[in-house]
Amino acid sequence: MSAEPEAWHDAWVATLGELELTLEQAEAMLAADHVPSAEAGGAWTPPVGIGAIPAPLVDRARALLARQVEVSRRLATAAAESRRHDRAIARLAGGPPAPPVYIDVPA
Repeated sequence: MSAEPEAWHDAWVATLGELELTLEQAEAMLAADHVPSAEAGGAWTPPVGIGAIPAPLVDRARALLARQVEVSRRLATAAAESRRHDRAIARLAGGPPAPPVYIDVPA
């Protein structure tokens, strides 16, 4: 393998590795009971100039895409459930206590 195809392959391996790492972080957050506050990472920017994905990495990329779609679905479901919980808590919280309706006065 010449240096250029090897660099091309290595660039794709690094790119897929980066995507897998962020996906693993998202999966870990979904599995956790509590997620500590953290700064959101920036949007992923595809690398420029690495060309088409090498054939030996296509299956890995397809599996990664399938996992991303599943995690996206699970995140959307978790967000919807969280909104439902927020609405339920807001209904339970109610407003300020109601003023008394009757006043006892001595006769």
